[in-house]
Amino acid sequence: MHPGTFPQPVTPDLLLSPSEQGDGDLDSEYPADRGNWTGKLDFLLSCIGYCVGLGNVWRFPYRAYTNGGGGQTEDDFQSFAGAFLVPYFIMLAICGIPIFFMELSLGQFSSLGPLAVWKISPLFKGIGMGTILIVSLVAIYYNMIIAYVLFYLFASLTNNLPWQHCGNWWNTDLCLDHHVIKAGNAALPLNITNTVSPSEEYWSRYVLHIQGSSGIGDPGRIRWNLCLCLLLSWVIVYLCILKGVKSSGKVVYFTATFPYLILLMLLVRGVTLDGAWKGIKFYLTPQFDHLLSSKVWIEAALQIFYSLGVGFGGLLTFASYNTFHQNIYRDTFIVTLGNAITSILAGFAIFSVLGYMSQELGVPVDKVAKAGPGLAFVVYPQAMTMLPLSPFWSFLFFFMLLTLGLDSQFAFMETIVTAVTDEFPYYLRPKKAFFSAVICIVLFLMGLILTTEGGMYWLVLLDDYSAGFGLMVVVITTCLVVTRIYGMKRFCRDIHMMLGFKPGRYFQACWMFLSPVMMMALLVYNIIKYQPSEYGSYHFPHWAEVLGILMGLFSCLMIPAGMVLAVLREEGTLWERVQQASRPTMDWGPSLEEDRTGMYVTTLVGSQSPKPLMVHMRKYGGITSYENTAIEVDKEIEEEESMM
Repeated sequence: MHPGTFPQPVTPDLLLSPSEQGDGDLDSEYPADRGNWTGKLDFLLSCIGYCVGLGNVWRFPYRAYTNGGGGQTEDDFQSFAGAFLVPYFIMLAICGIPIFFMELSLGQFSSLGPLAVWKISPLFKGIGMGTILIVSLVAIYYNMIIAYVLFYLFASLTNNLPWQHCGNWWNTDLCLDHHVIKAGNAALPLNITNTVSPSEEYWSRYVLHIQGSSGIGDPGRIRWNLCLCLLLSWVIVYLCILKGVKSSGKVVYFTATFPYLILLMLLVRGVTLDGAWKGIKFYLTPQFDHLLSSKVWIEAALQIFYSLGVGFGGLLTFASYNTFHQNIYRDTFIVTLGNAITSILAGFAIFSVLGYMSQELGVPVDKVAKAGPGLAFVVYPQAMTMLPLSPFWSFLFFFMLLTLGLDSQFAFMETIVTAVTDEFPYYLRPKKAFFSAVICIVLFLMGLILTTEGGMYWLVLLDDYSAGFGLMVVVITTCLVVTRIYGMKRFCRDIHMMLGFKPGRYFQACWMFLSPVMMMALLVYNIIKYQPSEYGSYHFPHWAEVLGILMGLFSCLMIPAGMVLAVLREEGTLWERVQQASRPTMDWGPSLEEDRTGMYVTTLVGSQSPKPLMVHMRKYGGITSYENTAIEVDKEIEEEESMM
């Protein structure tokens, strides 16, 4: 460029698609030491894979017709399902979508993980510490569930499924398979109250070998076949996250889409079975007087809370690898509504098969339906034995569970690795692959207790307490800090600068009032309705309950612990320290210099100009729509300051 000439306006590279940028510009535009998604769909599919998980298959359908209590009649069960969908979508609008958008906004705006993002208010960095603790505990037992899925996947590679009939060494005298039941229904009714299905004994006595343990305090021996499956699952996860989002972002093109193909196949097969209508009717028949029950609303909110994965840091982590102007507003609605629709479709697929199973066994649907692992590893495998080509359908079902589970596990691991490497970028980012391997090995070793004969008791304890009230406290505190401490106006300005428009009154009302109040109600409800953990007829001892409660409390205690550390690092009186620690750090804001428009330009090193925005625009080539937005934000701030 000749001296004296003014540069022509250009569009910053971040506004271009990866294909338009050219390979030569990538290193200069993206921080090479952190990485970014290599395509626009990587982020969207990763979020879909993260949210659409095992819970969509074994948790939502069950909650859609029963709240987990007992003593209802068949009509009562039927009426619950249709009524459940109304509060489900209302709670999705109040809690799910707004908190989902908040997490994505925080991650994308700062390009930081769940720990470093608390530059927004260092006093509350303990929230990030609590998040990492929760995610680490969940990652340990979640990969064990994937190991169970791998076990069943390999067991399905046979001509006859091993849980199809009784007569194996692991079966007892109580074993009774459905062929005998069906023959008995044709002649004389059989008393099946004290019998056990072959699939249930295969699960408990062969896979788990739970008879070798007397309880949680007696883990017994390691089940080496399960141990090898757990090792394989960790190896798969590591290979997929080896290069961070550049590798996992490509794997999700398969793992996030293929489950839908299998789900569609299972749905078509299910609705064509005899008796499928019984299960579907059970699933959908509405009676809206149940909307007056507070429990229906609480259960709907709980389902939204856990199915979208808010509070686990996965959404924030994924968004932190976006380009600065990615349209996460659109992505929020795609993922949240897609997750809800997937849950409903999974309900049709599951309950059509359970309706067929009900007709085959001659028992009501509520007698065969279960929630959680019991549905995936007992009821549905038993249903597969009733179909022609049962090994084929069994393989498809468990392959679907494998892909669903892996997506969520990728997110958990990426959250942990990103959070720690963002805290120590100079030491860990160049060795991210090695550090990821260390994390996988440590969590694998910690999960070995789950591969023992009493491992299921430990898994239930982790499942019940690791992401319970502690997770709710983390999400509630995050919401309050962003809206009250950082400030709703400032947060909306950040989103305005990033997306080109401010969040509407709907989002602001939810962030300020509706979402925190609803989540606090959930927290109080969980505490009041607390029930000790149990697995089947086994009741956990008091020391195990105390351990579980401490597990949840420890993540909450990270918040005050982080406050103490933040205050000790400041100077002045106690109140001055608290005030200083509450404010954003000097380097808070967009990570790339070209994105630091408006008020954030002054935080750049060496920025002394009274009009830093104009200097910034000349440097990067003219005014874009996003710089216009920054000018509007600057004027708004000046007007507010002049009025004060």
